[in-house]
Amino acid sequence: MDTNENEVVTQTPDRTGSRCGFVALIGAPNVGKSTLVNALVGSKVTIVSKKVQTTRALIRGIVIDDNAQIILVDTPGIFLPKRRLDRAMVKTAWSGAHDADVVCVLLDAKAGLDDEAQAILERVGQVDHPKILVINKIDLVLREKLLSLTQRANERLKFDETFMVSAMSGDGVEDLKHELAKRVPDGPFHYPEDQMSDAPLRHLAAEITREKIYRHLHQELPYQSTVETDSWTERKDKSVRIEQTIFVERDSQRKIVLGKGGATIKAIGADSRKEIAEIVGEKVHLFLFVKVRDGWGDDPERYREMGLEFPKE
Repeated sequence: MDTNENEVVTQTPDRTGSRCGFVALIGAPNVGKSTLVNALVGSKVTIVSKKVQTTRALIRGIVIDDNAQIILVDTPGIFLPKRRLDRAMVKTAWSGAHDADVVCVLLDAKAGLDDEAQAILERVGQVDHPKILVINKIDLVLREKLLSLTQRANERLKFDETFMVSAMSGDGVEDLKHELAKRVPDGPFHYPEDQMSDAPLRHLAAEITREKIYRHLHQELPYQSTVETDSWTERKDKSVRIEQTIFVERDSQRKIVLGKGGATIKAIGADSRKEIAEIVGEKVHLFLFVKVRDGWGDDPERYREMGLEFPKE
């Protein structure tokens, strides 16, 4: 076919021979799973906090690499469960590993093979899927320590591949993404190509506010607090009005979240509003309320809202 030399010919991507599959990220709290998901996706789809155990449900980040769609399952950090919520989170993490096509086991380069990491390696050996070792935070340790850690981890459990990355800087992330793309099975894409997560915006907005609570309050407030998006209204001027409720277990915690003269809740709201606006691409009017909900940690309905299975015991 003859075409004018100035004519622009566009082509839709050829998706014949496509690949698609689920990749579970498994590791102890604070190894950087959420940061790695965001780095692989190229956008924020899950919350990141220095406070451990912030991820609760299996939030999926969706990555396109050539003809492959990689669906990342960011599992809760695996730790010794003490309470009902802890048990639900750990059970969710292991179910994510068993249901995936590929499992990435993350180790913190600085923490090395501590007790938590060794317990995970022992149990993940029972997962019958290809396993990739990802050593994160490589910018924090010397190369000699990285090589030693790689050798010792592979002696404990034979991995199909090992990658060294810094999820924070992006070092090594592209190589890992290409490897995951090769390992997911043949099949059609599960999600539209422009979709980065299967978490609805209402849920992501609640997660962002929960992250800001941790950032402002640090150790002052237990991670039993939760956030629910009550309403999401798109106004005529295209701005979005959002109402959210922060639930805590005791009135003393409510006072901590509010802060003196409401200063803390205002700071949390301002940070959350700014980040939500960046994601939705429109002006956001965010209204936060703080309520005490006694024993919400034992309410099955709350677990379902977080995407967790309510443990019987």
